[in-house]
Amino acid sequence: MVDKDLLSIQEARSLVRAAKKAQAQMQELDQERIDAIVKAIADAAYAQAEPLAALAVEETGFGKVEDKKAKNVLASKSLWEAIKDMKTFGVLKDDKEHKIVEIAVPMGVIAGIVPSTNPTSTTIYKSMIALKSGNAIVFTPHPSAKKCIGKTVEMIRSVLHDCGVCEDLVSVMSVPTIQGSGELMKVADLILATGGPGMVKAAYSSGTPALGVGAGNVPAYIERTADIEDAVAKIFKSKTFDNGTVCASEQSIVTEHCIAEKVKAALAANGGYFLHGENLTRVKAVMERANGSMNPDIVGRDAQYIAKLAGISVPAGTRLLISDEKGIGPRYPFSKEKLTALLGFYVVEDWKEACETCHALLENGGVGHSLSIHSHNEEVIREFGLKKPVSRMLVNTPSTHGAVGLSTSLFPSFTLGCGTVGGSSTSDNVTPLNLMNIRRIAYDLGNVCCDSAPAKTGAESIDVEAITAMIVKQLKAMV
Repeated sequence: MVDKDLLSIQEARSLVRAAKKAQAQMQELDQERIDAIVKAIADAAYAQAEPLAALAVEETGFGKVEDKKAKNVLASKSLWEAIKDMKTFGVLKDDKEHKIVEIAVPMGVIAGIVPSTNPTSTTIYKSMIALKSGNAIVFTPHPSAKKCIGKTVEMIRSVLHDCGVCEDLVSVMSVPTIQGSGELMKVADLILATGGPGMVKAAYSSGTPALGVGAGNVPAYIERTADIEDAVAKIFKSKTFDNGTVCASEQSIVTEHCIAEKVKAALAANGGYFLHGENLTRVKAVMERANGSMNPDIVGRDAQYIAKLAGISVPAGTRLLISDEKGIGPRYPFSKEKLTALLGFYVVEDWKEACETCHALLENGGVGHSLSIHSHNEEVIREFGLKKPVSRMLVNTPSTHGAVGLSTSLFPSFTLGCGTVGGSSTSDNVTPLNLMNIRRIAYDLGNVCCDSAPAKTGAESIDVEAITAMIVKQLKAMV
């Protein structure tokens, strides 16, 4: 083992020890004090939303400052509004009628895994929901986003200091290695994992309870009754938001033959450029690495950047590169998750075939996550909702904004569970309520009749044979 790995392991253990001590002290606080601390963090993060966004773009090269700022605002101000009235400390419920008391119990120290695509917003979000439910959190940052994640944690620790509580409630590894992250996951009490499939799988394999999220390969179905112009505008707003780095962004459009040309015209009008021939071949060549995984050089990049990298020319104003795709699976890169300005395009005959195509796309790396549908046919919407293996079905809304709670009433979240079908232990948009246990005190209801045996007195209570056998046994032992 190299020295860096050893240092990382030792740091993980040290940070968790300090966090456990801080978290134990936190239990002396009450709900009002905890809420004041979390609100102070939300206010500070909101004030720093733009500088942190700029630092994230500068360090990672992913996305857009204005969109990362919006994500930081969602993770701070909007999140606080959603959680401020949640009861997460002490007695949650005292039901006199049913004689049961429910008490909130924190989980302890959480290992927070943070991706490079949403680094500052995820750090703010996870810190706030962890503290709201009485936990401490230790982050292991993605190496390519180490600086901006560290700066975010530094800001949060400053707030904790000013609030008069131990800064070790929130900390971050300064030497993040695979071995160190593995050790952190082993010694923490719970893992809150947001990242690539490999990291999430490692979290679930660590032996520590984990809340992890799967990949998103979101199909967007434009059904024949949809407002085509509105649907396409919303898909562009979503897919180009932070250059497609949110896992809930649309990855493919599925539409019906009878409206396909109108949809294509709307895509072109919004800055969509359909790839053909050599242009398509060149773009496919830069989409993936040799092992079939996504090429990090194109993640979070705009269409013009990808075109230049591929060595092709595209019209000015091009916002998305689109491919008419015929197949689904490993040999068809446009059928996979693409956290960038690339979009697959499928044409089907009717909603039943669309149902099958969307299902196949989900099974190709996004099962359990999300699906987007643009339609005014409530029967079709209901059929999709009943049958599609997703945790979120987003109707007539930008998929990115809908899934994270910007354009819908879903909980503001950057950890989107995929349910057991997607390999997750939850299907929720994770909230503070997912980060605590509940202890229940249950009183007797007096509805069970117990037949009491009559009390024995006098000679009736003496078992002569048993006493004789005991005396004989003792005498034999003495001999």
